[in-house]
Amino acid sequence: MTSTTAGGPVLADEDPPGKKPAPQDVPGAFDAFDRDDLPTPPGATWALLTSLLGPLRARVVVASLVLLVQQAAVQAGPLLVAFAIDRGVPAFRDHDHGPLIAVGAGYAVCSAGAGLLQYAFIRAAARINQDVLLDLRGRIFRHSQALSVDFHERYTSGRLISRSTTDVESLRELLSEGLQELLGVVLSFVSITLMLLWLDLGIGAIAVASFGPLYVLVRSYRRRAAKAYAGRSTAIAAVIVKFAETMNGIRPVQAFRRERANEADFAVLNHRHERRNGDALLEMARYVVGSRLVANTAVAGMVLWGAYRVASGTLELGVLAAAVLYLRRLYDPIDRLAMFLNSYQSAAASLEKIAGLLAQTPMVPEPAAPKELPALTGGIPGREVRFEGVRFAYRTGGEVLPRFDLTVPAGQTVAVVGSTGAGKSTLVKLLARFYDPTDGRVLLDGTDLRDLPTPELRRGVVMVTQEAFLFSGTIRENIAIGRPEATPEEIERAAKAIGAHDFISGLPDGYDTDVRKRGGRISAGQRQLVAFARALLADPAVLILDEATSSLDVPGERAVQQAMDTVLRGRTAVVVAHRLSTVEIADRVLVMEHGRIVEDGAPAELIAGTGRFAGLHRAWRESLA
Repeated sequence: MTSTTAGGPVLADEDPPGKKPAPQDVPGAFDAFDRDDLPTPPGATWALLTSLLGPLRARVVVASLVLLVQQAAVQAGPLLVAFAIDRGVPAFRDHDHGPLIAVGAGYAVCSAGAGLLQYAFIRAAARINQDVLLDLRGRIFRHSQALSVDFHERYTSGRLISRSTTDVESLRELLSEGLQELLGVVLSFVSITLMLLWLDLGIGAIAVASFGPLYVLVRSYRRRAAKAYAGRSTAIAAVIVKFAETMNGIRPVQAFRRERANEADFAVLNHRHERRNGDALLEMARYVVGSRLVANTAVAGMVLWGAYRVASGTLELGVLAAAVLYLRRLYDPIDRLAMFLNSYQSAAASLEKIAGLLAQTPMVPEPAAPKELPALTGGIPGREVRFEGVRFAYRTGGEVLPRFDLTVPAGQTVAVVGSTGAGKSTLVKLLARFYDPTDGRVLLDGTDLRDLPTPELRRGVVMVTQEAFLFSGTIRENIAIGRPEATPEEIERAAKAIGAHDFISGLPDGYDTDVRKRGGRISAGQRQLVAFARALLADPAVLILDEATSSLDVPGERAVQQAMDTVLRGRTAVVVAHRLSTVEIADRVLVMEHGRIVEDGAPAELIAGTGRFAGLHRAWRESLA
């Protein structure tokens, strides 16, 4: 074990006795991510649906009452027909036209009322539908942004797109069509069954007896269809993931002639989705055939028995006619019930996926008792960075950073070098709090990063990565992300300080030039300069550069280094570099190997020595000769 002051590391080769593996080390810890099957807590799906509908409870009740009255108007028809046959026709023979006129008027009123009430229900349901979907999409977007980098590195953006598009669309179909069908079917079943029992107990008993086989069919269909639709949701997500991955990587796809290979992979995923979709449709077809067989058998038996009773004088013809009409109305919704079950199973599978996503918690949560950073003192903008007993391992297993201590004084610029996989980027990700240490603490001016609210942390620590990501929009808008309230003059001042003003001024619209998707309108080096200007405009106390000059040519790198030498003065900076030329701006160099700091000192001291950095520097100088 070695120790350090402000200028050197403390390394420990062994973990404390009895130390258990971190959760990230558990094999298979992220298998659910690979299968697109995030664990969903019991009751989470129902809780999600009720939370979406809860604020709209009053409107849901009103819409249900409207549908209830509409169903009453619809179900009055067969009763009016029975009254016309058994009462109106005999009265008409006796020259009494009143009953038939009353029946006709009543039927017209019920028909018109049913239509108007149906329109009112559809209008109310549509508003509820859109409000629910608006809320759900917003939740998915907000929660996805709040989840840690750890989650997004394991759960692809294509799956997130599938959750917010395909799965939300399944819920839309259920809310816009399925719920109306369900309420209509339930109200029809209840009202018609009661009406049949009231008209004639024997006929009503036949209808009730048919519910047994129908219940068995529905229960069996729900069980099989749930599995089929869950598979379909996963299959379409895989299609979207492959499509998004291919389009985002279209340049290497074309450069390495991956079109045919990608087409073959996509065809496999597409056929898998076709099979899963076919399985779901086949289950629905089985249900429809079975339910119609039960319905037609029941109707045929009731008609034969009813006709016999009419002939024997124990049943009125009007009652039989009304019973036949009611039975047809009772069994006609069976197909609609199948459509509802189809929508329901699809939406249930989608809601479970969404609930699983929303149940994920950030690995770097907001503090329960947030603190503020102490006021800056000493006249410099930088803050002290300290790693205390830090150890880290990714979820995929394997320790990346063994336990170590490190202090970076306020205002010092530290360059971190080492071979690929040495742990350089992991170290700065801990400083940016993209991850939390498995053990130990990372402190900023004595305050644990875990105690800082995200806005406070992001104002104090800014990171520029190797991939200079620009959003669609103007260059001015992309730079202003660093500080949205900045004036145009401040934006231009930041661009000038970093050496980006000249190339920006030469663009067709200057600072108002649209860089388009991912900044594709300008070169990689220019994108990096814009990213530097964005970071400088944010005016952070700690600036992290993770191989941030790798996209620049030699003149561009020199220009940035000159700007950095001025801008970083007084700030704390951690620079991860593969190019040793970048180290020239540093006050101190850390050499990392296998997650450990093996050398630590001023650049001139290490170059003059015989260690690893001296060898790297010598090889670099020879490569320039």
